Amino acid sequence: MNDERAPSETPSVYRAPAEVARLIAGEAEPFEEIERADVDALLRRIGDARVVLLGEASHGTGEFYRFRARVTKALIEQKGFTIVAVEADWPDAERVDEYVRGWSDRPVREWQAFARFPSWMWRNEEVHSFVEWLRTYNEAREPAGRVGFYGLDLYSLYTSVHEVLNYLREKDPALEKIARARYGCLMPFEGDPAQYGEAVVTEQYRDCEGEAASMLQSLLRKRLGEGGEVGQREGERLFDATRNAALVANAEQYYRTMFYGHVSSWNLRDTHMMETLQATLEFRGGGSKAVVWAHNSHLGDAAATRMGQMGEINVGHLCRKAFGNAAYLVGFGTHTGTVAAASGWGGRVEKKVVRPSHPQSYERLMHDSGVPRFLLPLRTGSEALRHELTNPRLERAIGVIYRPETELQSHYFPAVLARQFDEYVWFDETEAVQPLGDAVAPALPHRHPFRLLAD
Repeated sequence: MNDERAPSETPSVYRAPAEVARLIAGEAEPFEEIERADVDALLRRIGDARVVLLGEASHGTGEFYRFRARVTKALIEQKGFTIVAVEADWPDAERVDEYVRGWSDRPVREWQAFARFPSWMWRNEEVHSFVEWLRTYNEAREPAGRVGFYGLDLYSLYTSVHEVLNYLREKDPALEKIARARYGCLMPFEGDPAQYGEAVVTEQYRDCEGEAASMLQSLLRKRLGEGGEVGQREGERLFDATRNAALVANAEQYYRTMFYGHVSSWNLRDTHMMETLQATLEFRGGGSKAVVWAHNSHLGDAAATRMGQMGEINVGHLCRKAFGNAAYLVGFGTHTGTVAAASGWGGRVEKKVVRPSHPQSYERLMHDSGVPRFLLPLRTGSEALRHELTNPRLERAIGVIYRPETELQSHYFPAVLARQFDEYVWFDETEAVQPLGDAVAPALPHRHPFRLLAD
């Protein structure tokens, strides 16, 4: 972890790939069924970490979701974790949070959670199963000790605007009028926030940065003024409104910066996710601990990848800077199988065949080990293994779009695995995540976050 050599630099001597594959096989911790996997050794390696980051090599692989759920349950039950933070928008995750913690003091929202593309990323059978487990777990606990479910992402600009306005309409009508006037600058572009950014960049419309920032400051002052004088639920409601206001302020910047280049918008997005994570840890108290679910590209240390060489940062990198060894970064990978993904942005979900991993990739080393499913300790692994896995190789990343016809150009990037993660979870063959079918929705409880709006 202390070796700062860039991913492109070459050390003196590395073994042949077949020898490295045998070394991996010798240090791998195999498992069979996910739900019965022995994760005790992993928990010992995690130790007293305050944040555990559980990645995924794609947004549409069932095994990744199920194993994250298996580890998260163990962290909750055995290590007292009370925060599950995910790569989802704050308002959508808040709907899950209310359900799993049993809050029923707000009217059911008139908008559908996890409705925007890619809906299958969170509206799927695997997440549904975990949400039901979490609700049952929380029912046996006092409200203050229940596990919360929080969203870290920032795409819900206008949903968050309306959540702030709805809160203030109920709690502070005078401030609600001020907020409505301030947010009015953003409202002409409610149908497509990207058009707002384009209009500002091309100087066809003024930016709304001042209005968004001042509204956040107003809510922060309100929170500071009332912080010690409200009950738990009122504090939760105010915190929710404040995080929505922060999301609006950062999303306004995001949609402007996305036209200046990928690096600036990526950095703003991951900085927002880190700020949200830290704010949630602070709100839940000094002893709080969080498990994070997001893509490998967000949770593996960017400094160990080509991303870092290009100036990008991410949540994993920021967590290592903020928490040191109290952050434990876990990556996931697969060789082949199927994945739920679209062919283009906004497209329908398809069950696509994942091509076998590239011969020059880390995934091919894992495949050639001959062990179908395993945990691979990297932080505590042998010096020989760590050395071999500092040899820069390709690593695959599939997001919500998968283009197998251009896979090398579209889905591979150079990385140094032993510095990117503290642990690696391998599934040689995987199956696509199961989108939650519309037929399931009518049977869900009235306040369930996955219930369809039309019901």
